[in-house]
This record gives sequence, structure tokens and C-alpha cells, in this order.
Amino acid sequence: MSSPSEQAVQTVVAVRPEREILTQQRLPYFVGISGETAGSRGLSMHMVVIPPGGMAAPHLHRGYETAIYVLEGRVETRYGPGLAQRVVSAAGDFLFIPADMPHQAFNLSDSEAARAIVARNDPAEQENVVPYDVSADG
Repeated sequence: MSSPSEQAVQTVVAVRPEREILTQQRLPYFVGISGETAGSRGLSMHMVVIPPGGMAAPHLHRGYETAIYVLEGRVETRYGPGLAQRVVSAAGDFLFIPADMPHQAFNLSDSEAARAIVARNDPAEQENVVPYDVSADG
């Protein structure tokens, strides 16, 4: 039997994450929709958890946009050259990150995890995560 990624998307696919994975951003993801799990050809959607006091590794998504909806917690996202710009998102906020924009997320709580739904216009988004060297632009 072929996997969903080998089939054309011709049906509705329900996905329940069975386990978390550690991403290149060094954060736990619960994989939802992707080319591999659902046969998506242009979209991925996951839940990310930033542990209390935790942060993502600085990175960018080569050629792909990111949309985030914060479910719980407060997250500071540093972005742009040298990660010099900042925005704080809280539960109920949406955040858009353009393609190729360096960024890094920080959980502002030392006692509670932050959770968010992350969507990208890339069905295999981990293949296009590029580490970002902050000192290279600083």
C-alpha cells in the first residue's frame, strides 16, 4: 500500500499526532498535516510547544511563509537581521512570518508551556528549515 504522500489528495484525511518530534528549531512538535501524514501538496500544520523558559533555535524557512496562532502563553518573537526586532504574541493572537525571515521564539513564562498552531505553505517544512547565525548579521 502506498503512503499518503505518494497518493494524489482525493479524500479527507484525519490525523491525530501519536507522539512529539524534536524539530531542527529544537522544539517539540506534534505533527499534524503534511505531505507525509496526509498527502498534502502545499501545506503543513502542526502544534508546537515551547517549554517554560524555553526558546527555539534561530532559523528561517527557505521559500515558505509561516502563520502562527497562539493557543496558550505569551511568546516573544525576535526577527529580522540580527533578530533586532521584537513582537509579543499572547493566547488568541495570530502571527505572520514572511518567507526567508530569520526569527526566534521565546516563551516568556518560567512556569508554563506556550502552545501554538503553526501552518506553512510547505508540505515538508522541516526540509526547508535553515539555521540562522545571529552574529553574521549583527
